[in-house]
Amino acid sequence: MRGVSMAGARVLITGAGSGIGRLMALEAAYRGASLVLWDLDAASATAVADEIRDRGGSAAARGVDVTDRAAVSEAAAETPDVDVVINNAGVVTGARLLEASEEAIERTLHVNAHAPFWVTRAFLPGMLAQDRGSVVTIASAAGLIGVARQTDYSASKWAAVGFTESLRAELRADGSSVRTLVVCPYYIDTGMFEGVRTRVPLLLPILQPDKVARSVLTAIERGREQLVMPPFARLTPVMRVLPVRAFDAMADLLGINRSMSTFVGRATPVE
Repeated sequence: MRGVSMAGARVLITGAGSGIGRLMALEAAYRGASLVLWDLDAASATAVADEIRDRGGSAAARGVDVTDRAAVSEAAAETPDVDVVINNAGVVTGARLLEASEEAIERTLHVNAHAPFWVTRAFLPGMLAQDRGSVVTIASAAGLIGVARQTDYSASKWAAVGFTESLRAELRADGSSVRTLVVCPYYIDTGMFEGVRTRVPLLLPILQPDKVARSVLTAIERGREQLVMPPFARLTPVMRVLPVRAFDAMADLLGINRSMSTFVGRATPVE
């Protein structure tokens, strides 16, 4: 599979002002990419761009609300073609269905599920014209299995997984060399899921963000189409051959549906 080398590539990252977005930006710059950083918080994106430039790299920053189609179109029109798009912006409420506000539910779906459509549609034509590039969507292991207190989040990440898989099918049917990559990590220790716990850390550890950032960029360069972390999470599709009650019992045994019971999150939930 032909991937996209970071060296000399132009990489756009949404939600780049903090967390895994910031770390991917720093790592991509270290590998020789020039960065285009979007974040709802323009000051945060600018701070990351300054950090990259201070290290001798190339980066531009902009405040963009990726749920706003007009804002995405305007920003994209003023951005040169990119080689890699990383749909990373994400939010989580961590509330039960009846405890989450309608506004919070809508925002989760807008940021996690809708925004990848608008950002990808803005930059995919340029990739198709040069017949190279990669569309990366940071989904979640919650896009492979439903989790208690994540009705909105899990639904949005299932949408992100389906979006990427369907786009991959379209590109393959068209004979395009443009790649897709969907990333499905378990909880990452960035603060977005502050307070979550794992019952079986040997099988389902809380992931270290710097390692995840490096793994994502390596997967892009190798042309991988799916990255599930940790490896044990790859067994989720296999578990689905079980009857529903057995499947649920296995999830409970692993502590998956209790993992959010101590969730606190960060004050500003945008990743």
